[in-house]
Amino acid sequence: MAETSKQNAPIAAEEIVPLPPRDGLLGFIAKFTVLASARRELWLTFLIKLLIYTAYSITNKTMVLWLSKDLGFSDQAAGALVGWIWAPAMTVFTLLAGSLTDAIGLRRTFFIGVGICTFARTVMVLTKNPALALVAGLLPLAVGEALGTPVLLAATRIYSTTAQRSISFSIIYALMNVGYLIAGYVFDFIRSLDLHLSIGGFQPTPHEQLFAASLILEIALFPVIYLLRRDRTEKAKNREPGAALSTRIARNVQKGANDTVVLFRRLIGQPGFYRLLLFFLFIGFLKAIFLQLDYVFPKFGDREMGLHAPVGKLAGINAILIIILAPVVGALTQRIASYRIVIIGSVICAAGVFIMALPADWFVPAANSVIGGALGHGYLRLTGAIHPYYIMSALYLTVFSVGEAFYSPRVYEYAASIAPPGQEASYGALAYIPFLVGKLLIGTSGWILAAFCPEHGECRPAMMWLIFALAASMAPIGLLVFRRYIQVPEAGRSG
Repeated sequence: MAETSKQNAPIAAEEIVPLPPRDGLLGFIAKFTVLASARRELWLTFLIKLLIYTAYSITNKTMVLWLSKDLGFSDQAAGALVGWIWAPAMTVFTLLAGSLTDAIGLRRTFFIGVGICTFARTVMVLTKNPALALVAGLLPLAVGEALGTPVLLAATRIYSTTAQRSISFSIIYALMNVGYLIAGYVFDFIRSLDLHLSIGGFQPTPHEQLFAASLILEIALFPVIYLLRRDRTEKAKNREPGAALSTRIARNVQKGANDTVVLFRRLIGQPGFYRLLLFFLFIGFLKAIFLQLDYVFPKFGDREMGLHAPVGKLAGINAILIIILAPVVGALTQRIASYRIVIIGSVICAAGVFIMALPADWFVPAANSVIGGALGHGYLRLTGAIHPYYIMSALYLTVFSVGEAFYSPRVYEYAASIAPPGQEASYGALAYIPFLVGKLLIGTSGWILAAFCPEHGECRPAMMWLIFALAASMAPIGLLVFRRYIQVPEAGRSG
């Protein structure tokens, strides 16, 4: 969104907050204590983010299992549906969601998004008809989830003061990882119960039970959103007659679509646009590896490590480490050029994936060691012998998380470095491209699973993970090969 405030514009009363000390321990503590005066709506926004992302993550982890086990889709079809239809649809709807929010206000957009998600999740819990589940469940869910992303970002900005803004967005990022962690525990817990329920003749599968858990979280959002107070602008929008409101919505959505087209037309004529596009393309290979934690890992775990393998807790290692490492790495590397840090991070990420391609026999001694017992019997609550892939997965996720802590925060910062002066916002609007590329790439994962780790037949996981590792390697190789073309000088940093 373009900057609209002028240097001499009057400052709102809520923006007049004394800035905290900048240096030393007191300055660090003040970054958090500044939230003591935060509006109620900001704390509610934090809670909304946690509930939304936890529900979303539970659904994400369950998606491919539900498509195959409950609806009868093959690995290939399930991967294609998630990677080439559902996930890209979310991206498209997210682009248009901001225009809808501008038309009807934050609170009403929240209600509409949660209402759509509630309806969609209910359908996904109750039906096993593939056509109905996709048309009335999966597709509406993409619309509802897409409405939440820009609204949460807008709410965080609107409900925070200048002094609170930076730490507020940091908390939003941390809560996303907390939600991912909680979702992993819920995913493993419900599957481990293996409940055989019968409610008036309806017998929900474990995957429908997981969708029901996400539905409960979705319903819990209604009272939280209700507590958000409407400002004067939103009250005025809510008093508009239905016809006028519909016209406003249609006009704003059309304007949003037109603005997106105009944005791309303007950017296409600039050399920096192609640099950024190539940069984001390579980052997309790393995002695909992250996405496989939800779209490949659950099936891989069941087929190689045993039915209902606790892959949710395993994936939670990534969330735990990112919460800890991201701010530390950011502080230690702030004087180093973003491009170099992204390359370092991508090399570390790719190296982590290669661990999964090594012979599993090499890790049997570690699985039988005290460390293997602590991981398997302690953290994962397993019984019996520990499969070596648990050790391999933990090592892979640890190394990958270190790399992610290096590269991920710097990706969008580098996008601003490439942008011509005054067009930082336009270039920042392209920030969805890496995840879109990752989603399109992960659409091929079903074919890789079916070929190397099928539901029935011999599983050759080393070859499957070698393919994923080589795909991840495209990021550092591409960034190094095209460095002279992509990299631009960054003020105040060594390259």
